[in-house]
Amino acid sequence: MASAGFEDTAGIGEARGLARDFLTTVQAQHGLPVSARAVDIVQLVVSELVTNARKYAPGPCLLDLEISGGAVQISVWDSSTTQPSILAADPQRIGQHGLEIVMAVSQTFCVHREPVGKRITASVVLADDSGGDMPAARPCEGRLRRPGPVGSWPGGSGGGS
Repeated sequence: MASAGFEDTAGIGEARGLARDFLTTVQAQHGLPVSARAVDIVQLVVSELVTNARKYAPGPCLLDLEISGGAVQISVWDSSTTQPSILAADPQRIGQHGLEIVMAVSQTFCVHREPVGKRITASVVLADDSGGDMPAARPCEGRLRRPGPVGSWPGGSGGGS
């Protein structure tokens, strides 16, 4: 497991570096297969989630990376209780495509309210199958939940991370 806290936008690059280094260690020291595609996707997901947390929530954000079931669980906590708002795809819109992208490349995507703030968790498989495709998304397990249709969230909606 790897964890770090970030208090400003300069931390976004550090978060991507932490993710890359974590996956390098997972592969080198634990012998788990990690595709180059997975490394790129994990860095993208980390960048988008940490960027949103820094942009929309006051205070620091926390990043946790953990391997589970052939995937890396990327978890970002921030202090805002506002649920993320994922807009419908619109090629004319400039910006606000981050969570749309994260959901498209992740095996799971979950939002969980915490006693203070919220935690967003996405999982990315470590190795592509022989055809190069990522496995189909599956619902979250336990206390986390997967959003309904794009733009709708159980328990309300709002802007932000």
